[in-house]
Amino acid sequence: MHMKKLSCADARKIDLVDYLASLGYQPEKIRGSDYWYLSPLRQEKTPSFKVKRQKNIWYDHGNGQGGDIIDFGTLLFKCSVSEFLNRMAAGNPHQTFSFHPPAISVKAPHPGAGEKEDNNGGKIIIKATRPLADGRLLSYLESRCIPTEVANRYCKEVVFLLYGKEKTAIGFANDAGGYELRSQYFKGSSSPKSPTTLKKDSDTLTVFEGFFDFLTYQVIAKEIPDEKTNFLILNSLAFFNKSREVMEKYQQVNLYLDRNKKGIECTMQALDWDKTKYIDRSKLYEHGQDLNEWLTEKHSLLQKPILKKIFRHEHKRGRGLRP
Repeated sequence: MHMKKLSCADARKIDLVDYLASLGYQPEKIRGSDYWYLSPLRQEKTPSFKVKRQKNIWYDHGNGQGGDIIDFGTLLFKCSVSEFLNRMAAGNPHQTFSFHPPAISVKAPHPGAGEKEDNNGGKIIIKATRPLADGRLLSYLESRCIPTEVANRYCKEVVFLLYGKEKTAIGFANDAGGYELRSQYFKGSSSPKSPTTLKKDSDTLTVFEGFFDFLTYQVIAKEIPDEKTNFLILNSLAFFNKSREVMEKYQQVNLYLDRNKKGIECTMQALDWDKTKYIDRSKLYEHGQDLNEWLTEKHSLLQKPILKKIFRHEHKRGRGLRP
């Protein structure tokens, strides 16, 4: 299959925060449009790697380096610009990235994100919510193998403003009143950001990193008629350790975390806490990225009854995670 070439200009439009998340890196703290991370480029215990999201640039205060997404990628993977562009173009076809709007400024950009000024122009402002109806969003759900009736039980069509422009996305509410927002070309969240909990008076908890995996579970878990569980959708792995107190209240915790570096680390950490309580369910998709990717890949290859039989079988067996 011919792979579409990614240009430098296109790469620089990709939201850097979103790209870091796709690699398993989550911010340790957020201050306005500044996102602070433990540096992906070196070992450290205090976050000093800053992304200025509005300008889509980064600066590592520990080593004095900074720049755009291309500067970051070539340093992280120790490769040339063309090799990095090929790596991005050949990435997971189900991965979507936010495209960063052009900066509203006539000043030349700073080579890094070390500047002190702040601007809230990039804040998402929710204007309206309604049942899902936009054809583009419904097509996006179909591409992810999520039926509209399932999505409508848990999601809304959200109209919001970003950089003064009105946008529409699939919205999944969190416990603090914010929304996780997704469309074919957008991935973001409104403030405040927090996990989402759904309770059914159960002593079992099932945990997901993102809401598309939760929706996927709703599609295929109908084949487990006796399954009764509460749900925790983290909406960011940054909330994993913070949610330990909640998870510890349950007799059993099923973990459907992503199979990237950070997701595997969190799963292994939970197994270290208590391997009898925490159960790694990601073995089902151990050769992929997440539960939704597993569904979208298998959906085109298998008839639904066979697909769900596989899910039932995998749900009953195996606990250990082998990264």
